[in-house]
Amino acid sequence: MAFTSRDDLRHDLLASFVVFLVALPLSLGIAMASGAPVAAGLIAAVVGGTVAGTVGGCPMLVSGPTAGLTVIVAGTVAQLGWRTTCALTVAAGLLQVALGLCRVARAVLAISPTVVHAMLAGLGATIALGQLHVLLGGHAGARPLENIRALPAQVADLHDTAAVLGLAVIATLVVWPRLPGLAKTVPAPLAAVVGVTLLAELGRADVPRVRLTGTPLAAVQLPSPSFGNAATAAGVVVALAAVASLESLVSAVAVDKMRPGRRTDFDRELIGQGAANAVSGLLGGLPVAGVIVRSSTNVVAGARTRASTILHGVWVLLFALLLGGLVQRIPLAVLAGLLVAIGFQLIKPAHLRAARTHGELPVYVATAVGVVAFGLLEGVAIGVAASLVLMLRRVLRAKVHVERIDGHWKVVAEGNLSFLTVPRLSRRLAEIPAGSVVAVHLLVDFLDHAVVDHLKAWKEHHEASGGIVHIDELALVPGPAR
Repeated sequence: MAFTSRDDLRHDLLASFVVFLVALPLSLGIAMASGAPVAAGLIAAVVGGTVAGTVGGCPMLVSGPTAGLTVIVAGTVAQLGWRTTCALTVAAGLLQVALGLCRVARAVLAISPTVVHAMLAGLGATIALGQLHVLLGGHAGARPLENIRALPAQVADLHDTAAVLGLAVIATLVVWPRLPGLAKTVPAPLAAVVGVTLLAELGRADVPRVRLTGTPLAAVQLPSPSFGNAATAAGVVVALAAVASLESLVSAVAVDKMRPGRRTDFDRELIGQGAANAVSGLLGGLPVAGVIVRSSTNVVAGARTRASTILHGVWVLLFALLLGGLVQRIPLAVLAGLLVAIGFQLIKPAHLRAARTHGELPVYVATAVGVVAFGLLEGVAIGVAASLVLMLRRVLRAKVHVERIDGHWKVVAEGNLSFLTVPRLSRRLAEIPAGSVVAVHLLVDFLDHAVVDHLKAWKEHHEASGGIVHIDELALVPGPAR
């Protein structure tokens, strides 16, 4: 690990400790929500910080267990078991490395931001729905729709103490950022988890708590090579690699915007994420990805080099080895409250407003509902399909305005004019009487040969009937508008 200067080291040490305080409770909560051993979250945080931090192409990007992968991991653990999930995590990491070596990282960013935002919103809703049951003293169901149906009965049969603790965590997360002095000193997630856990200890609350099996080192285990059904295993590998890569690269773009003049090497970042996932899976850890919450905290805390990212992983390792027993005092309802808040934070009103502004609200809704109702891959597929349908609709419905002004006719065409819009264009041009004077304005982004040929043929026919047609000849060149 190399530091640029002693001044950089001072800033990186402080930033790394702040990120560690944020990452610790999140890693524990995500492990619980994933149905994995709690220590797996700590292992993933250590590996994400040290391996991805060393190899990755975005120095300020902090990697670790992420809520975006929780649904995939939880389903895989329930269906195939934890050790097989670890093996599939290794395979997903190797797939990421291969993609990075093939230099295709930027292609992942071609997916519509609306689909990405809606995917995260759907995952957030799924996490919140499941953890609400744990917060109320019950158990989360296997599927979101099952959790929705069971929620009224769970509310009627809630565990008062667990519910109070979980709601206290949510209240702390809401109020804490409004206390500027305290918020700058202690991150809200840490304050919520530590504060409410102390409250539970002082009140001798009789609630289920986190369980660690043996020491953190005992949690390190080789994955099982038994994948079961090959098609199912392949689907999990692709899903893990796709979501982890997408979230990491989108987060890297966001970090670049926070640091003007800095640019991520996306292919190197993908290789770093893949290496981290391979190592995490080998050691019995959760899959990892670059996470914007921890990364933005890193930047705001004043980090200057990748040393801060690496050191945060070192602090998690030291905590796991020296203070791991403290984790077992945390009530499950406390972590559930943290996860419910995280889930709702993934549903951002700003993304909804942006989708509406750009006319992509149907894509957003279709993707989010698809993720909740059918699953992650299915939801994203629905979102991509909806995006293509919307794009096709825009092409088919290119705007063609026809109006009469002072005895003359004016035609204005806007958008993308392709062979798909010829029927609409022909129908509107047919409204113009023979022998009239017509001015055609083409305010278009694209013209293809079918449209050009149709306009030329219509012009010749109209002029043959005694009319006059004025067209911007430059716009009649097929291809991008000039």
